Amino acid sequence: MIVAIRWRLLSVVLVVAGCAPSPPPAAAPVTAASPVPVSIAPAPPSSPQAVPPSSPPVSKRPAKAPTSAPDKKSVSFWGDTSGIPRAKNVLTVKVLNRTNGAYPDSKVYWTFNGQTHSIADQPYLDMPANSAGRMYFHLGSPTSKYNDFVEFTVGPDQFNGNTTRVDAFVLKIAMRLHAADGFDQEVGESRKVFAESRAATFARFKAAVPAEFDHLAQGLDKILSPGGDLEFKPGGRYADYFAASTSAATSSEILGCAGPLSGKPDECAQLNRHVSAAQASDRSAYYQAAPANFYAKFWHDNAIDGRAYGFPYDDVNAQSTYVSHQDPQYLLVAVGF
Repeated sequence: MIVAIRWRLLSVVLVVAGCAPSPPPAAAPVTAASPVPVSIAPAPPSSPQAVPPSSPPVSKRPAKAPTSAPDKKSVSFWGDTSGIPRAKNVLTVKVLNRTNGAYPDSKVYWTFNGQTHSIADQPYLDMPANSAGRMYFHLGSPTSKYNDFVEFTVGPDQFNGNTTRVDAFVLKIAMRLHAADGFDQEVGESRKVFAESRAATFARFKAAVPAEFDHLAQGLDKILSPGGDLEFKPGGRYADYFAASTSAATSSEILGCAGPLSGKPDECAQLNRHVSAAQASDRSAYYQAAPANFYAKFWHDNAIDGRAYGFPYDDVNAQSTYVSHQDPQYLLVAVGF
């Protein structure tokens, strides 16, 4: 995933949380106050056990070419960027409340490098260089079950990062990276997903996937990834889901790119997407028949530019949300419910 190596980044934590109010009608984007940006020192690397990786190490793949700057409609979502303070470290991160009124800014939290703030208190983070990190977001309180994250590796003059659905979906997340040379790219859930209620997103997931996958929706709390789901492991109801595709790996190993598929990104991606090697570069052929990872398909269908991280090697053929660029200026992270 990060650092141009599909090895899911871990370590530093950004925590954010909440309770589960009923989804309210959409409200105008919340414009944060202009508090003084926080400067922090680089965090020391934590142990591998601190934040378990979402995916195995992956080979380097080129980043997607820069996209044009967001249009006026996008500006209405991302807000005015002219007041973002210049970073003293590598880049400025700004967290945006896009919960459609479900949570006020005072109940949208982030945590990184031991700091926890609501965005009412501090919407900005002056991001230092770090070897591997996660920024967590919680709705309601810093210890809520409603939490999600973005991953990154930040060099002295380089940002590498992504949103992810490899482990689960809990909160709607999108991010936009802007660099000094005009590079401007956004990834994550689509505007449609952000605009609809939480109940609508969960209902659409269950309607879109086949029966083997609809149990992954856990009420309105989260949608689990099939890669770690017990029902796809040996002895589970769907242990033989991929049996017709191969006998070289179990269904759980295919969905999690583990065991014999660890370190084999192309093979694992083909099995998850239900394509042959000849079809591997043809996006229109992906997920057209079972068995396939229909959990991943749903997030691709509901993502900006169709790019999502639905399984560990989902960056094959540049399909993931991985973004990388030099001389970054700011990163916007939109958090929805």
